[in-house]
Amino acid sequence: MAPDSRDLLLLYDGLCGFCDRTVRFVLARDRRGTMRFAPLQGEFAAGILARHPELRDVDSLILVERAGAGAPERITVRSDAVVRIADYVCGGWSAAALLRLLPRAVRDWGYDVFARSRYRIFGRYTSCPIPDPGTRARFID
Repeated sequence: MAPDSRDLLLLYDGLCGFCDRTVRFVLARDRRGTMRFAPLQGEFAAGILARHPELRDVDSLILVERAGAGAPERITVRSDAVVRIADYVCGGWSAAALLRLLPRAVRDWGYDVFARSRYRIFGRYTSCPIPDPGTRARFID
C-alpha cells in the first residue's frame, strides 16, 4: 500500500528496539491517524533510498513528506525529523520542539551520539516486529 500524498511516512530501523518504541509512541498519539510507517529494511524504503542516494549513509529516522500528487518528496532526518514528528504528534508546544532553540549542529551531534548506542541500550530484534492487526494497515512492507 502506498501512502496517501497528504500523509507523512516514517522510515525507521525495523530491527531497533528504540525505533520500534518510537513507532508505537507515534501510533498511540497520532490523533489524525494518517502517519504511515515503513522499515528501512523493506522494499518500499529501498525505493525511496534509491531516489535519494544522499541518504545512503544516514543512520536516522527518515521522515518523508509530499505536498501533493506529483510534488517532490521532502526528506527530513536526524534531529529535524524528531522535531517535525513531535510537532505532528504533540503540536508545537512539545518538549522536543524546544530543541529548535539549539543550533542544528548541536542537536544532530546529540542525535548521532544516541544513534550509535541505541542497540546497546534498547536492544536489537532479529526481524521486524509484526504490528498488531489494529494498526497493520498503516505499515508498508
